[in-house]
Amino acid sequence: MHEVKDTARALVRIGYDGRVHKTFRGHEAKERYENEVLVLKHLEQQGCPFVPRLLEADPALLKIVTDNCGTRVDRISEEKMKQLFAELEQYGVRHDDAFMRNITYRASDGRFCIIDFEFATLLDGSNHPPKPAEGNRG
Repeated sequence: MHEVKDTARALVRIGYDGRVHKTFRGHEAKERYENEVLVLKHLEQQGCPFVPRLLEADPALLKIVTDNCGTRVDRISEEKMKQLFAELEQYGVRHDDAFMRNITYRASDGRFCIIDFEFATLLDGSNHPPKPAEGNRG
């Protein structure tokens, strides 16, 4: 596996099959895991085409496996980024960590995608996600 991110909050690796393995750790790991699983299931039910699909969830290990939504971007206009996160709200989700680090580009269809939903809010109010600590996200 190829390591993509190793922080106090999460370990993210991409398997040789392209699937993304994310293990939650650190402060409120269980709550962040549960929230990301909930939000990804909601987005799949809503048919959102620009987020990862949840393939596996292991509550004992606080680990999820998703399909791959492309590579992280290092440039995107502020306007395009705002449009993308606004489009997500049409599927009933506010990201709550709306920064470029949570955007990928999927070359197969030329689509910008959004990742990392551990702090996201369902707009119907059915979840109460943990709030990201300022300057300590990751």
